[in-house]
Amino acid sequence: MRADVLALLAAFAFALGNVLQQKGTLETPAKGDDPHFLVQILRRPVWLAGGAFQLTGWVLQAVALDTGSLIVVQSLTTMSLVIALPLGKRITGQEISRRVWLGAAAMVVGIVLFLSVGSPAGGTSTPPASAWWSAGLSAIVLVAVMTRIGRRRQGATKALLFGSAAGVAFALQAAVTKVFVGVVGHGLSAVLSSWTIYVLIASAAVGFVLQQSALKTGILAPAMASSNAVTLFGSVAIGASVFGESLSSGGHLTPAIIGLGVALVGIVLLAGAKPPQASQGLPRVDQIPTGDDKRSSPPPGP
Repeated sequence: MRADVLALLAAFAFALGNVLQQKGTLETPAKGDDPHFLVQILRRPVWLAGGAFQLTGWVLQAVALDTGSLIVVQSLTTMSLVIALPLGKRITGQEISRRVWLGAAAMVVGIVLFLSVGSPAGGTSTPPASAWWSAGLSAIVLVAVMTRIGRRRQGATKALLFGSAAGVAFALQAAVTKVFVGVVGHGLSAVLSSWTIYVLIASAAVGFVLQQSALKTGILAPAMASSNAVTLFGSVAIGASVFGESLSSGGHLTPAIIGLGVALVGIVLLAGAKPPQASQGLPRVDQIPTGDDKRSSPPPGP
């Protein structure tokens, strides 16, 4: 199956997985700043179902990366945000306004322009170690800075920062996956002796925690928009600096950059989406008293 078709299938799996996982995180009694919610989500069937779709998406993405360009595959998987919007409206009550639909349309047009006019082409399959060290250290610094700032913010801003930090980790994960799939065919001993498996696990774990924290804010659009945007542009940067992929093989560099710019504008519009009505007028799950809280509270007055 073609890499672009696999990437689109991965986008659908990621979209449904994110929405189901957000529903699971919002059902946990722990607050977003309490790391215990990361343990509580493991007991939520809806979250586990979302995890299964996320794993399916990663497998499809890995197969696509084995034969396709990192930039092309990541551009198509970014479409998961557009797919997730109607799913989020139905499953978690997200508010889909005209601004959100405009942002979704701009994102689709930008990515299509980037892929059709820019014609990104693949580079080397064996990047030098120095390129990997540079990309890895840069990713660590960016994740640390955005996570630190995100912890001091609330609402959509917190979702944006945590989502962006997750996007950096996911971009590195996707780049390492492209090399990892070539190692798998040489057997278990080759996998365990390769650096790729350990960086892959670490980047996936960091991205997982940050993405769940972004989803825990309850606002799907900025959480996914920032994650997808940074994953896309991080992949473009890593594809060019590590794999030597050209942004435009046909000499149409300017239209390619314009396409990415339009996609970024769309993502910014999506990031300004309002929280669902439940977040505005009704108590969140982490604000609903548990059974123990009810027993320990004083009886109502006469």
